Formats: sequence, C-alpha cells, structure tokens
Amino acid sequence: MTDPALASLLAVDPAAPVPDAVHALAAPENRHLLDYVREDPFGAHVFPGDIEGYDPERFLDDLDTQLSTTAPIHLWAYIPTCSYRCRFCQYPVVIVKGPQETVDRRAAQWVDWNIREARLWLRRLPHLATAPVGEFNVFGGTPSLLPAGQIRRLLDFYRENFAFGPGTTVRFEGDPTTFTPEKLELLAELGCGKLSSGVQSFDDHVLRLSGREHTAAACTDFIRRAKATGFERVSVDLMYGLLDQTLDSVRRDLETVLEHEPTAVVCTKLHLRDFADTRTGVSGVRPAAWQLPEYRARLASRGHRWPTLGEQYQMREILTTGLREAGWTEHPTMYFARPGAGPEKWKSLMADQERQRPEVAIGLGGSSSCHRSEAMTDVDWRRYGDAVRAGRIPLDSATGFTPRAQETRAVTMALSTLRPLREDVHRRRFPGSSLFAPGRREGFDSLRRRGLVETDEAAGTVTLTPVGETLVEAIINTELTARPDT
Repeated sequence: MTDPALASLLAVDPAAPVPDAVHALAAPENRHLLDYVREDPFGAHVFPGDIEGYDPERFLDDLDTQLSTTAPIHLWAYIPTCSYRCRFCQYPVVIVKGPQETVDRRAAQWVDWNIREARLWLRRLPHLATAPVGEFNVFGGTPSLLPAGQIRRLLDFYRENFAFGPGTTVRFEGDPTTFTPEKLELLAELGCGKLSSGVQSFDDHVLRLSGREHTAAACTDFIRRAKATGFERVSVDLMYGLLDQTLDSVRRDLETVLEHEPTAVVCTKLHLRDFADTRTGVSGVRPAAWQLPEYRARLASRGHRWPTLGEQYQMREILTTGLREAGWTEHPTMYFARPGAGPEKWKSLMADQERQRPEVAIGLGGSSSCHRSEAMTDVDWRRYGDAVRAGRIPLDSATGFTPRAQETRAVTMALSTLRPLREDVHRRRFPGSSLFAPGRREGFDSLRRRGLVETDEAAGTVTLTPVGETLVEAIINTELTARPDT
C-alpha cells in the first residue's frame, strides 16, 4: 500500500538538490516528525501549558506578579479588520468593506473595543501600566485599513497609558496597498519605526490563486516607499507551498527580496492543519477555504497543482540558502534579517533563553503568556464584543505550567530561536536543575544520534544542526514539549 506522506516527501523536483531534511524525514526513526509536518501546522508561536482548565483569573494573577519585576515586555494590539479573506487565512478576521462611511464606522468600533479592553487589563493588573514596553505591535487582520484618525487615536492611547520609553519599538502591520504615502507619513510622525506586510509572493499568478488582491508591483512599491520614508525596519512575509507555486517562482521571490532589500523577511510554509488542533497558534471560528478537502480537490481537478512536501522543502532550501549566502541571519526560526539588522525584537523578547519576558495581547484572538501560565482571548467577535461591553476581559481559556513544564517551555522556546542552549543561563533560571537532567539528556541523546542536535556537556551547550534547524518546530512539538502525563 502506498504511504501518502512518504510519497509526497520523496516527490521532488529533479532539477534541484534534495534537501537533507527530506532524507531525515524519510528515515523510519523520524516517522513521527514526518506525520507532524505532513500538513504543515504552525509550530513555534504558542507554547501551551500542561494544566488544562486553568482559571483565567489565576492567569491574570500570575501575569501581574511577573509584571511587577519584569524587564521590557512584548505588548500587542490585534485589529481584526480585513477588506477580504485570503484563501489560506485561518486567523480571526472581520471583513470590513462597502461605502467609506461604513468602513470608517466599523473600523472605529474595533478601535473602541480594543481601547475598552485595554482599560480592563490596566484596571485588573496593577503592574501593567508601569511594566516597561520593549516592543508594541499592532497586528491583524489589516490594521492599516484604519482611517488616519483611528490610527492616531489607537497609538496615542497606548503611548499615554502604557510604559513606553526611549527604547520602545512601535511596529505596524498591513497590506502593501493600504500603506499609502499619507499613511506612511502619519505612522512615521506617530513614532512607528517598523512596518511589516504580508506580501506572500512576488508572482502575480500565485497571488491571484491565493485570493490576494494586490500585485507584485504593489509589493515592491511598498518596500521602496517605506524605505524612502525612513522606517528603521521594513519586513515582508513570504509563503511557500502555495497553489501552482514552483521552485522557479520561489527563486524569483528570493531574487526580488535581494534586489529591493527590505530589512527583514519571514518565510513560512502554507499551514493547512488547524492551529487549534495542536494549540500552537490562534485560529478563528471559520476554516480557511484551502483547509476544506473538497475545495482543494476541486482546484486540483481543474488543473491546478499543490506542491508536494518534498518540493516544499526544496522551496525552503532555496530561500534559506540564498538569504544566508547573502549574509542574512535567521533568528528565530524562519525570521531572516539582512546583515547588521539583528533579530526580530518582539520574538527575541519572548523566546531568547536569557529573556523570555511576558507577552500581553489585547484584541480578538490574542495570545498572552507569563512563566506560570498562558491564555487565549476569545476568537468569536460577537462573544468578544459582549464581554468587552459587559466589562470583562474576554479570555476564552487558559492553561498553567507545572514546574517541570515551565522548565521544558523555557528550553523549547529558546530552541526555536536557533541559538545554542546554554547551561549557565538555564541554571540561573532554574537553580538546582540542568539542561542535561536525566530525562532531557535522553531526549537530546536521541536527537544527537539522528543528527538533529550537537551536545557538549563540558561547554554546557546544545546546538541544532542545520537539518535540526529546518525541523525545529516538529522537534519541539513531538519530542520536547511536556505532556500532561509526563
């Protein structure tokens, strides 16, 4: 009987090298890794706890305790507005379209709700207002759809009510076509130093099939205008594994990035498995169109083609190899920065082994965390709105971390940065423990025997190999994450 996962993995483009990751995933001892990556779930964003049914109020207490002594944190506001829904998108979004008056009214409502929710957090957590903010992100959705007055109101509110300082970075996300020259000037005036945009591809055919309503030319225009306006960091997202995408198309994406030189690029694979299945991300109440098997099959029957798993790893190799050869650095996994730009700050604050600061997320579908627990905000916009109007922080669920899970989480988050794990840092954080405690040593030894990590107990380091870096999300979520029964 044919093994569909293995067949897809081994179906590669003969004109390109076969990545080491393909060979590793084909090995019988790594079957569990192949099963994990087959549908490409998003694997290094949320690190769920091992105590289910945790009281959200207890999470808020845990968070406030850590905020009382913390160094700079990651604070973000989620504005779910979009003018259309991409065919791969499973995030909680709200479509806002129609006459400008209608768009403006609905946008104002989401700014109202976000500010009202933020006030609830400030009232409930006495130390939140004074916790220094390392980076403040406005994510979406497409928050750049907001009218100028609402953007100003939102950013002014956060700057006036949270502990922004000289070192605070402000970042704004949006669709390339919505970053008009006027909005770029406004964001610069309001102290926003970073922009990120979901370009996804520079291939117009691939963009159309994905449901994107912008062109490749609009994407390069955005990069050029943003750089000319003087933003410190201009980041674009690229995806691979998209419908009708080819290795040549991905090569052209790489060439375009190197030609136009944004500050950073995020390279992610198409995610088809629901984030909620593994609780490694936040998904909305509706599946993405491409998650529906009958819809995918209908596209294939019309002559369109989905890249095989093996081709997806070839695409990844084209991007990572090309960027590294040009001097770009990867920190954390799949977040690349051009020479001298440094790591992605908000991810570094959350995940670097010597940091791992709290994250406070305000808005629909937010994900917040501290050392002892983490929580998700409701993703249903009606329930969310009802809670905010009723004066309740709209947390939908929370999970806690046992002491063992806190330690495991610290290790797995640090591993996702692709930096070597350090014994001295681990011992400072967890006195009396070790990176090489018996259970963990067993896991690292197994990974070492399979060529996925290198360990040096004398130097006190654990380092991913190149193929381990490629498979780090699967390693974290199948082998190293603490489970309730461990």
